[in-house]
Amino acid sequence: MPARTVTTWTLEMTTRPELAVTLPEGVRIDLAENITPEFARYLYAVVGGPWTWTDRLGWTREQWLADLGVTGTETYVAYVGGEPAGYVQIQPTPVGAAEARGRASVEIRYFGLVETAIGRGLGRTLLAHGIDAAWTLAERHEAPATQRVWVHTCSLDGPAALRNYERRGFVVIDETTELMDYPAQPLGAWRSAGGPA
Repeated sequence: MPARTVTTWTLEMTTRPELAVTLPEGVRIDLAENITPEFARYLYAVVGGPWTWTDRLGWTREQWLADLGVTGTETYVAYVGGEPAGYVQIQPTPVGAAEARGRASVEIRYFGLVETAIGRGLGRTLLAHGIDAAWTLAERHEAPATQRVWVHTCSLDGPAALRNYERRGFVVIDETTELMDYPAQPLGAWRSAGGPA
């Protein structure tokens, strides 16, 4: 794979924002309880394929199980017309981790929409839902009260990603630019999900 210049931003919020979570007509957001590695990988591939999400495509089923099994990990799926339209995954950060800075932190690990759902205003609603879930995680799991919610995004993500995070109350706290090995072009949802070229 060729080396590409990638800028990565780390954003955080340390105060719970007041965000309206009003679902557009015909949309529902469900917690995927006991999500399987197969469904989690499908969501990752179909949402991330157009944006060069490749890091987890080579993961084994055991790696997916281990990640999904971290206490407090939750995956919320938005549906339109009965089909998945996007998802947001949240996960507590170990307090000893550098990213947590000694505070009870929850990371928005993955967030995005399938291509056909982009541009309908669903992204801000789904993200607001994920932020609210991150701040209330201790109400559903044995975990300390959330003091910080954070996320990474990069220049390979959708063009509205950084702006969407900032509009929901996140603040950029770090920016790095480096050469990274990624495909010259996104694989697309079909190929990322295992379809032939």
